[in-house]
Amino acid sequence: MAGGNDPYARELARQAREREKLRKAAEAEAKRKARAEKLAYEAGRAQEAVDRTSVAEQDAEQLAGLLRSSVMDEQPLTFERLKQEFLRTPFIPPKGSIKAAPLPRWEEYEPAPPRGLLGVLGFGRRGHETEVEAARKRFDRAVRDHTRDEKKRAEKLEKARARHKERHQEEAARVDEWNAGIAKRRSAYRDRDIEAVEWFVNQVLAASVYPHGFPKANQVSFQADTGDLLVEIDLPLEDVVPAARAYRYVKTRDEITPVPRPEKERKELYASVLAQTALRTVHEILASDTEGVVQSVALNGHVSTIDRATGREVHPCLITLQADRVEFGQLVLTQVDPRACLKRLRSLISPNPYELEPVRPLVTFDLSKFRLMDSLDVVAGLDSRPVLMDLTPTEFEHLIRQLFESIGLDSVNTQPSKDEGVDAVAMNTDPVMRGLCIIQAKRTKNVVPFETVSALAGVVEHKRAAKGILVTTSWFGRASEAFANEHGRLELLDGANLVHLFKEHMNLDVIPGPVPPRRRPR
Repeated sequence: MAGGNDPYARELARQAREREKLRKAAEAEAKRKARAEKLAYEAGRAQEAVDRTSVAEQDAEQLAGLLRSSVMDEQPLTFERLKQEFLRTPFIPPKGSIKAAPLPRWEEYEPAPPRGLLGVLGFGRRGHETEVEAARKRFDRAVRDHTRDEKKRAEKLEKARARHKERHQEEAARVDEWNAGIAKRRSAYRDRDIEAVEWFVNQVLAASVYPHGFPKANQVSFQADTGDLLVEIDLPLEDVVPAARAYRYVKTRDEITPVPRPEKERKELYASVLAQTALRTVHEILASDTEGVVQSVALNGHVSTIDRATGREVHPCLITLQADRVEFGQLVLTQVDPRACLKRLRSLISPNPYELEPVRPLVTFDLSKFRLMDSLDVVAGLDSRPVLMDLTPTEFEHLIRQLFESIGLDSVNTQPSKDEGVDAVAMNTDPVMRGLCIIQAKRTKNVVPFETVSALAGVVEHKRAAKGILVTTSWFGRASEAFANEHGRLELLDGANLVHLFKEHMNLDVIPGPVPPRRRPR
């Protein structure tokens, strides 16, 4: 037979054509799916660019509205809002402790009596009685178990209720104690108590919510006699402004690339952020001061960063202002241009905040609230080579104060009964490197205890000082030196250092105290 008429050959050819058709269909479907997946991927990447653009726009919009958002908030923090309310929570019994288990029923244990002819004739009675006796024992045991379990359930429930009640009482007592403390602080605040005013202002500043990237460091100082408040805050760095204005998806490279924000726009927005933050801080303080205790606010805004020229940490002041309560209250902050508003107030603004060009603060933390002891000139009465251990503690403290004045710091001594571990305070008035220093002087022949060093660290934190300096005629142990190095804001000056400092800054030869013992190698 000819091949064209062979049914088997024709079937093979048909099957081959069918397979080829299926192959082509599968390839076409695979290409279709690949195209669909590529389109979906590209659409997803394009949407990602849109989403990132939206975030950048929202971030910029949030920065542009820092001041307005705060002014529009009709609920400034007050003493009343600082109070807490005790909320009684419902008692939730432990699982399985509410519903008692049903009592055992004799009917469930009683064996069935004999049936049929044997039951009528009385046969099987003895066996039935045995079964009844055994059932009775099981029933009695079940009753005892039920009584025991019910007692445990009731005890568990009662203990849970008692714990719940005790927690309620503890929470209620805590809330009462907190609210009593708030009431006490409010009364002290009305009396212009310095600690109460500074505490409340710190609460106001801590409660202010800023976008991510804004620092929260601040310190405050209140003058009770004048009602003047000095506030120092840390401002954000320039990177708080989004560097990208938008994002776009480049399909050819499969990349999402940023569209840079123009440098002029970035600098203007950053300058606006600084101005808004300063005005917002003053607004929130005065709006929260419903008692009218604060009469004026002086504010210094700094940034903490690294000087690109020296690599050293710097804290330049970029904005400084003074605002009288009445004058500030006349401002319509929702409609002002922040930078123009600052210029209207008594203020100085860095002409180039991007380059960290500082301004000199209009008001700095003075030492008046520490100025509790008249200065004593100890140097005038010293011999040519004085022995520091021969001085009285008061004379030694004043001599240390004079040393730091010679170094270039504005220093005063504190009254011994009120110094809280502070013998003197000093202020570096340099506009860039300035800061409050807590000084403690220890005239002793023995090693300074570690507890003294750690206590000074606590005072530095409490006073929010830039540095704590512990001066002694003797020496410090290794643990103290390691602790000071780790803390970062403590400086320890032993007798050997004192000799050098007195010679360099006062041309005075002193004999500090005993020589420290030779240390063994580590």
